[in-house]
Amino acid sequence: MDFHAIIGDQERLQAAVAGRDARFDGWVFLAVTSTRIYCRPSCPAVKPKREHQRFYPSAAAAQEAGYRACKRCRPDASPGSPAWDWRSDVCARAMRLIGEGVVDREGAAGLARRLGYSLRQLERLLIAEVGAGPAALARAQRAQCARTLIESTDLPMGQVAFAAGFASIRAFNRVVAEVFACSPTELRTKAKGVPAGGGAITLRLAYREPFEPSNLFGHLAAAGAPGVEEWREGAYRRTLRLPHGPGTAALRPGPGYVECRLRVADLRDVTAAVARCRRALDLDADPHAPMEALAADPVLAPLVAKTPGRRVPRKADGPEYAIRAVIGQQIATASAATVAARLAERYGEPVEDPDGGLTRLFPSPEALAEADPAHLPMPGRRKATLVALARALAEGAVDVGPGADWGRAREALAAVPGVGPWTIEMIAMRALGDPDAFPVKDLGVLKGAARLDLGAGRALEARSQAWRPWRAYAVQYLWASSEHPTNNVPQDVPVNDEKVSV
Repeated sequence: MDFHAIIGDQERLQAAVAGRDARFDGWVFLAVTSTRIYCRPSCPAVKPKREHQRFYPSAAAAQEAGYRACKRCRPDASPGSPAWDWRSDVCARAMRLIGEGVVDREGAAGLARRLGYSLRQLERLLIAEVGAGPAALARAQRAQCARTLIESTDLPMGQVAFAAGFASIRAFNRVVAEVFACSPTELRTKAKGVPAGGGAITLRLAYREPFEPSNLFGHLAAAGAPGVEEWREGAYRRTLRLPHGPGTAALRPGPGYVECRLRVADLRDVTAAVARCRRALDLDADPHAPMEALAADPVLAPLVAKTPGRRVPRKADGPEYAIRAVIGQQIATASAATVAARLAERYGEPVEDPDGGLTRLFPSPEALAEADPAHLPMPGRRKATLVALARALAEGAVDVGPGADWGRAREALAAVPGVGPWTIEMIAMRALGDPDAFPVKDLGVLKGAARLDLGAGRALEARSQAWRPWRAYAVQYLWASSEHPTNNVPQDVPVNDEKVSV
């Protein structure tokens, strides 16, 4: 689905609105000229006449046109457009960086510099693509962050404004009133109770149905490095390296949402922390697109039908996963987690966790670039590869962050001695978020393909061409059909299916 492909198809848009089709939420926004309100296509309110309907590709574009958010369907809280998740062009990279709060920290000019464009060029591209420039997109994000904090925490309004990225209380009050047609105090009064939180911020992260949590949380739990990550009481918990200091996140699957419990050293990092948690769980994905592509393969179709909505488990921190991919070369998942924990204990910064269990940030590339190879618990060649990759990440020669160009990242990774095709594709899948990443030589992929009689090597590569651009999702089904270590789902993870058998 693509806004520019469907915006001229009024019949399709009208059908989506008439049918309250939730698949269009986040892709397109319905604005009503008679009420000056914008909604999700799935909004349960009475639908306006056709002549009063306008469609916009982003909440920011609707706000720029003078519309305020619907109080019933809360369109600004819908999952983000999946386009920014599976594309690698400059607009997608810009949207991911805006989601990380880069404009709040560095300004629109700083965003443009990161992407290698002039501000005027970037504004022109974004306006053509999503109907709003970087400043307006960041403003819309600040408004949504503010609303979430107002309604779900007991933070004083001044702290809410600060955490959401506003430069002043006056700007905070003005934007909230313009976007939501009420004051911050009125928003909080109307909220259904505010949890005290004990110093934590508890949020609900939306996603598109269907959503299969078992392999997603099972993978994160199985590969977790003690001290950096843990599975406890139905939640995946981990430390976060954020722009202004450390933090922790606890992510627990719930009915229709993922509960996110955050602790941050600096409230300005709430936006970045939420963005990283969403990316780690692949929550902005459109599950229908990969499902339709993979279901066209007669062998994969029964697996897709049995467990629809599988997501790709990622890492909240791209450089961390790149280094951990090197650690995991040719060793078992549990062994790789143990090595990662030992590195964190020696080179990671300590973290305070009032809930206990989390003790360290995973080491930064800068710390590992200066590490004594003698203290790295791995074979000599892998030590050299890890240090070389850490230096490349620290110096900026390799970028695996949300604003990375996937093609350039692959080329830069290939130039690091000891980083081969398997490592590159795993990094592309779990750090960069490329939905077409395909580690064809991965042992779990090969075992799954053998069990399903899909072939190996060139035969499997040829078969996979029909799955593009969703091969990373095919990997999840191949892993699930083999005896992959991350299939050992903790007992308190909701499981929507029994193990698939074909």
